[in-house]
Amino acid sequence: MQKSNTYPTVYVLGNGQLGRMLRYAGAPLDIDVRPLAFDAPTFEIEPNSLITAEIERWADTPLTQLLGNHPNFVNLNVFGKLADRFTQKSLLDQLSLATSPWQLLETPAQWQQVFENIGEKVVVKRRTGGYDGRGQWIITKDNLDQISIDLFGDVIAEKFIPFKAEVSLVGARFRNGETRFYPITHNLQQNGILRYSVMNPNLPHQQAFQQQAEQMLSEIMHELNYVGVMAMECFVVGDKLLINELAPRVHNSGHWTQLGCSISQFELHLRALLDLPTPELKAIAPSVMINLIGIKHTNQWLTQPFSQLHWYGKEVREGRKVGHINLCHPNKADLIELLQQFKPFLTEDFHSGLAWAADKLKI
Repeated sequence: MQKSNTYPTVYVLGNGQLGRMLRYAGAPLDIDVRPLAFDAPTFEIEPNSLITAEIERWADTPLTQLLGNHPNFVNLNVFGKLADRFTQKSLLDQLSLATSPWQLLETPAQWQQVFENIGEKVVVKRRTGGYDGRGQWIITKDNLDQISIDLFGDVIAEKFIPFKAEVSLVGARFRNGETRFYPITHNLQQNGILRYSVMNPNLPHQQAFQQQAEQMLSEIMHELNYVGVMAMECFVVGDKLLINELAPRVHNSGHWTQLGCSISQFELHLRALLDLPTPELKAIAPSVMINLIGIKHTNQWLTQPFSQLHWYGKEVREGRKVGHINLCHPNKADLIELLQQFKPFLTEDFHSGLAWAADKLKI
C-alpha cells in the first residue's frame, strides 16, 4: 500500500550542512525534507509542496530559476532584499532600527564624503556575498588602494564599530504573525568566521538585550511578512545593540539549540513553514557551540559526555566549516570542565576561544 505523508514535501535550495540538518530535523515528524544541489535536474513540483533555502544567494541554473521563482517558495521576495547589503541596510533605516552609519560607494570621488560623514575608519563590504571574512576590508585614508576600481557600485561603506561584544538572536515568525525567540547568544568571531557561541542566561544585561533584540527582529519579520526562522547579528555598544547582519534562514549561532533547547532551530523553521502547533521555546541548560573550522575529524570528540558532534562530510580545507560540537550541562562549572577536556582534541587555533567561552560561563 502506498504511504500517504501527513505533511507536504519541503524542498530546500542548497544541499550543504544546513539543508542536511533541516532534513534530519524533519524525519521524526515524518516531514519529507529534500535538500537540492543547485545543479540538480529540474522536476515537476507537487502543488502542495513548499520551497525554502539554506542560503541567501544561489548560482543561476535551470533548477534555481524554477524553484527560486516558484509561487510555493516561502519568502519569495525576501531573499533578494536581504542578500543585498544595500537593500538590507535601507530596510533597517526605513524601520528606524539601529545600525552602523553607512552609504553606497559608487565612485572614488566619494571618499572625502565617506570619511567626513561616516568616520575616519570604515568597513567596506560587498553588497552580495562576502561572508566568513571574505569580501570585506577595513579602510582608512592610508589604504584606499585596497578598494580596486571594479568594486565601486558593488560595495557599501559603513562605520567601523569598536564594539565590546557580538550577540545574535534567532527567532521565527508564523503565518498568523506569532513569534518565537531563543535566548540571546554571545558569539566569538575569528578572521570573520564564527568560532564559538555561548548561551548563558546570566550574562550582564541579558534581559535588556533580549527585549531590545526581540523588538527589532519582530519589526523586521512583520514588515517583510516573513515566515520561518531568521537570525539577526548585533554589536553590543554600551547598553545598546546595533544590527550588523540579517540572515533569512537557520544560522550557525543557533546550532546550540539542537542539544540545549526544547525545539531546535531546524525543527522550528519547519514548524513555522508548515504552520504546526509550537509551544514556547525553553532552553534546557547553559550551552556552547564549537564551530569546527579546517580541522581533521577525530573519534576522540565522541569520548566526551554531554556533547554532540555534527560532522558535515566535507573535504577539510583551511577556513572551511566542516562540523560543529554542541555542549550542554545544567552546572556551569561542569560545562567549563567539559570544555577543558576538549582542548587536547582541538588544534591550537581553537584554544583562545575555549578560554573565551569559559569566561562567558563563569558569570
